[in-house]
Amino acid sequence: MLQDEIIQQAMKYTERLFAGNSDGHDALHTLRVYKNAQLILESYPEADRFVTLSAALLHDVDDHKLFKTENNANARAFLREYELPDETIERICDTINVVSFSKNKGRTPETSEGKIVQDADRLDALGAIGIARTFAYGGKVGRSLDESIQHFYDKLLLLKDQMNTDAAKLIAARRHSFMTDFLREYDQETGK
Repeated sequence: MLQDEIIQQAMKYTERLFAGNSDGHDALHTLRVYKNAQLILESYPEADRFVTLSAALLHDVDDHKLFKTENNANARAFLREYELPDETIERICDTINVVSFSKNKGRTPETSEGKIVQDADRLDALGAIGIARTFAYGGKVGRSLDESIQHFYDKLLLLKDQMNTDAAKLIAARRHSFMTDFLREYDQETGK
């Protein structure tokens, strides 16, 4: 099977896997991360397109907040269906493993593919989408509005300065500014 066909099947797989999810880690999030990765990839011709885009699509299929899997079990099962070489599967899984903010604090991915997918995912945590996702997830796990606001300070406002690629840095700066405007308005409306 051609790589583009596998990527199309990965899109369908994530749509099925995340059907009914409304906490911000849904198929639409995955598609936005994929599109962000495509955009950033244009500036990195040395990066492996298939590894990058596959990892972007599969980056949440074993997320510890969503699944009780180990060693990228869902991603590996999907990739093995297409009889990909073990080396390719490992490269995709290695790329997926550098995406998580909580598991990779302070660490920069070593590969172009990892840098791209990490940035692509983090961009979706910024701006208007990032704000919406924060409150969707907060509602799911029972966070109050103030607890969700604290998440901006604990994580989201740090992301702009942790981008790896120039393309992501430009997008992140604009989205970061939008979030700081939102937080100022929130503080004004709540009298803080």
